[in-house]
Amino acid sequence: MIPYVKRYIKNFDFPLFITYMFLCLFGLVMIYSASMVWAVNVYGYESDHFYKRQVINLLVAVPVFLIAAFIPYKHYRRKPIMALMLIIMFTLLLAVHLIGDDVNGAKSWITLGPIRLQPSELAKIILILYFAGVFANKSAKGYLDSLENSIVQPIIVLVLAFFMVMFEVDMGSAAIILFVTVSTLLASGIRFKTFAKLFGIISGAIIILSPFLYMFRDRLITPKRLERLEAFMHPFQYEQDAGFQIVNGYLAIGAGGLKGLGLGQSVQKLGYLPEPQTDFIMAIIAEELGVFGTVLVIGGLAFIVLRAFYIALTTKDTQARMIATGVGSLIGFQTFINLGGLLGIIPLTGVPLPFISYGGTSVVLLSLAMGILLNVSMFVKYEKTRS
Repeated sequence: MIPYVKRYIKNFDFPLFITYMFLCLFGLVMIYSASMVWAVNVYGYESDHFYKRQVINLLVAVPVFLIAAFIPYKHYRRKPIMALMLIIMFTLLLAVHLIGDDVNGAKSWITLGPIRLQPSELAKIILILYFAGVFANKSAKGYLDSLENSIVQPIIVLVLAFFMVMFEVDMGSAAIILFVTVSTLLASGIRFKTFAKLFGIISGAIIILSPFLYMFRDRLITPKRLERLEAFMHPFQYEQDAGFQIVNGYLAIGAGGLKGLGLGQSVQKLGYLPEPQTDFIMAIIAEELGVFGTVLVIGGLAFIVLRAFYIALTTKDTQARMIATGVGSLIGFQTFINLGGLLGIIPLTGVPLPFISYGGTSVVLLSLAMGILLNVSMFVKYEKTRS
């Protein structure tokens, strides 16, 4: 135990840790600035209500990060642990359909006393760890490119998780799950020919199950989602309705300009931009801190993503490479979906900006993913030192 702790401290990835802490604390400041008027005028709370709640979230998230960073990532490839993770994931994904909170026609949250959990967020991380464990074990046994050996089970797991999240209905998280899992598979080391076959099997499984999508099309394509699609295509034609948030986001970004209006000086947060502390918090950052604040946030997130990919490229361990790629893809793609919705590149999905947006589930589980990435980073540094 003591030698492990010494290696842990000696190989600690301080740049990754400092960037993570900076983004969390910066997000905390911006949540207070963005939410204080909305908290008082809309909810009747104190002005620092969302700020205090996020402080509590971070008091949980940072210890989770540190604990995950201390646990050797190789434990996640053990079959009992992989089985336990899958049981937890599918139990929660099923429970959200049965007892989940219905918000605007979607069931994505479970309330358990004071805890409010979004199972799809946990599913993203579990799928990364599960696929990394399965394919690392295949690689160790020498049949990584054999589709006949233990390939059906992971495909079934992915397809089931994908459809269960889609039917919540959470299109953004379903898209992230598919993208991140495929990215993780790309880092497994399998040949392109094998990957093409594997991807074809996954696509075929989704196509075979697509009639179920047609049967439940009224649940998947709700009037609210059609409004969002129309707002995405013609936001200014619906600026008083479905396009209201998008248009006011544009106004916030435009008002900020190069230097910004100053911290706390946003106009759009005074009631024009709904729930500014959540998925549209970047609009407030752009309005108050201008290009400088925007570059600061995007730069920090880009550093984490590039650091994760660098770790993946410099390790010979299959599991480490897949986990690093998966976590980097998760943060990168989630950032793209959030900013893409804000800029009108893609339809709005309600996906939070990593480490910046208000929300307990998001910051705690992303901190868990970051802790695992940090542990992988320390292993890679130790591997280099030893060799």
